[in-house]
Amino acid sequence: MKGIHLSIASHRLNVSPTARPVQQRVRRFHPDRQKIIRDEIDKLLKAGFIREVEYPDWLENVVVVPKKEGKWRVCVDYTNLNNACLKDSFPLPRIDQIVDSTAGQEMLSFLDAFSGYHQIPMYPVDEEKTAFITPHGLYCYKVMPFGLKNVGATYQRLMTKIFKPLVGRTVEVYIDDIVVKRKTQEEHVLHLQEVFHLLRKYDMKLNPSKCAFGVSAGKFLGFMVSQRGIEVSLDQVKAVMETPPPRSKKEL
Repeated sequence: MKGIHLSIASHRLNVSPTARPVQQRVRRFHPDRQKIIRDEIDKLLKAGFIREVEYPDWLENVVVVPKKEGKWRVCVDYTNLNNACLKDSFPLPRIDQIVDSTAGQEMLSFLDAFSGYHQIPMYPVDEEKTAFITPHGLYCYKVMPFGLKNVGATYQRLMTKIFKPLVGRTVEVYIDDIVVKRKTQEEHVLHLQEVFHLLRKYDMKLNPSKCAFGVSAGKFLGFMVSQRGIEVSLDQVKAVMETPPPRSKKEL
């Protein structure tokens, strides 16, 4: 996948000059977990997202965590590296304001980037700082991985740059959540064309299976937005709604 060009955006690690590199020892994994890690490494290598590395100064372990669908996700524990990085103060939009500005629109389109974080390259000098250790070898990321400090700020900075002419008028963006809004169908099609033009210009790829075009309602930042207004997403209150009422003083 081609992704965003290095001259447009990259993720830099603002490591404190006083921080000392930390090298973790490889953790033990059950054979089943080792296979999951091996499969993930093969997939990332094939996609060109990681590369092998030798003698890195920073070295972190991978962790295998369960996903909602019963599958497993392989992540890197960047705790030590994150503690050494200074905060990026690039502002994120106020969720209440952009949700309010999205509600009441007749036509909405919700866009999802394909492996959005991985479309942004790492700054070449900082690649080896993302090194991680597995039972099968040492690797580092060539693209921006999940779990690093300030990746949300880097993503938001890119989205602000891409959609600067449209943000606040026909597009609202919060990190990787993008919604195109308009009151009429004819205008909505024209604004979608503007959005696609900007995405092609910057080589940002979408995931069609997770996009919804020309709908009257949808979930945005945990809320259901529609022409009627703003409603609480049922997913957010499911646990409360399904909780049985107390039947005794003790349960209460």
